[in-house]
Amino acid sequence: MCKRILLVAVILMLFTGTLFAKGEAENSVSVGAKNFTEQYIMGNLIDLLLVQNGNFAVKQNFGLSSNAVRKALETGQIDLYADYTGTAWTVYLNHDDIISDPQKLYEAVKQEDAEKNSIIWLDMIPVNNTYALAVKESFAQEHGLKTLSDLTTLVNNNPNQFRFAIDFEFFQRPDGFPAMTRAYGMNVPKSNVKTMEIGLTYEAIDRGDVDVAMVFATDGRLKRFNLMVLKDDKNFFPPYNLAVTVRKEVLDAFPDIRTLLSPLSQVLNAQVMQELNYQVDAQKKEPAEVAEAFLKEKGLIQ
Repeated sequence: MCKRILLVAVILMLFTGTLFAKGEAENSVSVGAKNFTEQYIMGNLIDLLLVQNGNFAVKQNFGLSSNAVRKALETGQIDLYADYTGTAWTVYLNHDDIISDPQKLYEAVKQEDAEKNSIIWLDMIPVNNTYALAVKESFAQEHGLKTLSDLTTLVNNNPNQFRFAIDFEFFQRPDGFPAMTRAYGMNVPKSNVKTMEIGLTYEAIDRGDVDVAMVFATDGRLKRFNLMVLKDDKNFFPPYNLAVTVRKEVLDAFPDIRTLLSPLSQVLNAQVMQELNYQVDAQKKEPAEVAEAFLKEKGLIQ
């Protein structure tokens, strides 16, 4: 009798374990992120909301370039990640025209990506992390700079004098540095442009190695290094609003993902995002730590 009870117990344990393993597998997703601070934070915010509120098992695939993470999404190597409308419009969907209205750009990207690539853009997040050029506040005051047109006049009137720090991707993108200089008529010799890893542009301008640095509009290091972003007065750059992108088949299988991640569009904005970035870049906190503390503060996780 004891042997029979033991056998039944073993069978039940095996059966329950199989169901658990199956359930765990069915609720597993891979979350991606690009290779800079804001993306690591976003990746962790997505991870925490899915794990703690949706009982998902999440595999992180962080630290990828724009093209690599997008390709991973298209091929099913990852299931979702946060991307930017301006990047999708110019780089992934190959448009040359600029849509300056953030909502119109989001709607255009959302529709085309769904129809052509079966990639769904969830709610737009009011964080516009556009590319920008920045100078030290003291440099701006010395030369009377407020806009990129002001910088263009300064550079063209002083050939070969000013040095630029640009990250590799921005130097190569169709909406990047060469296209921007053409749009503004800014004559910058190639010898005056230093290309470097993303993020090092801030350190280069802080050390005085360069006069102008490529930055992101919501980067916490703007505050840390007392940098002034020059206004894009010709509206060269499209808006780069955040939104979570997810493969349609994944969202069809797990429709709760939309609801679980919807709070991000309500609690994040440019000022909040810059502060979160600052905590990582200036205060040296881990992105996962910053993301968890923020979600707990907002009452979104326990």
